[in-house]
Amino acid sequence: MAFTLPALGYAYDALEPNIDARTMEIHHTKHHQAYINNLNNAIAGTDLENQTLDHIMKTMDMNNNPVRNNGGGHWNHTLFWEIISPESKGRLSGSLAAAVDAAFGNVDTFKEKFAAAAMSRFGSGWAWLCAHSDGRVEICSSANQDNPLMPGIGCGGTPIAGLDVWEHAYYLHYQNRRADYIAAFWNVINWNVVEQKYAAALK
Repeated sequence: MAFTLPALGYAYDALEPNIDARTMEIHHTKHHQAYINNLNNAIAGTDLENQTLDHIMKTMDMNNNPVRNNGGGHWNHTLFWEIISPESKGRLSGSLAAAVDAAFGNVDTFKEKFAAAAMSRFGSGWAWLCAHSDGRVEICSSANQDNPLMPGIGCGGTPIAGLDVWEHAYYLHYQNRRADYIAAFWNVINWNVVEQKYAAALK
């Protein structure tokens, strides 16, 4: 069964001024759609054709670059659209807040370390907040469209929040000011969804 482009659930201009409408439209309809098209072509007629995207990520043949790059692109962007929203929803609280405090001391230090992971990723890639089955959380980054579900990538565990730092995610509005784009991310993150993903990762 072919993968399809997920709906955003909000308009392309809904994240302005943090993320501009033109970037959102191109990012969703061009970049993400291309990953899906290429992934469907790469798995057609293979054993992967009827597998879930999560299964494909976790059992990835890291030498299969068409599936690695395009499958990762589909998985990563799907998560990204889910954890951002027109208004920053909720706040870091409950068991996830406790895990963040245990790992980083406080929310501000967590944000600083996450921003550092996003800033220090040379070239294209992602910054991640991952949850381990024992409740621990960890920050890491990955290159290109890799993610921590893939064998040997990043911090392991389950990504519950991710920030796209490919230039196509921000260049039209921010040009080379990646730090400003990272700062704007905190204005649109949906903590309610991140907390749901944290709870699911512990099961």
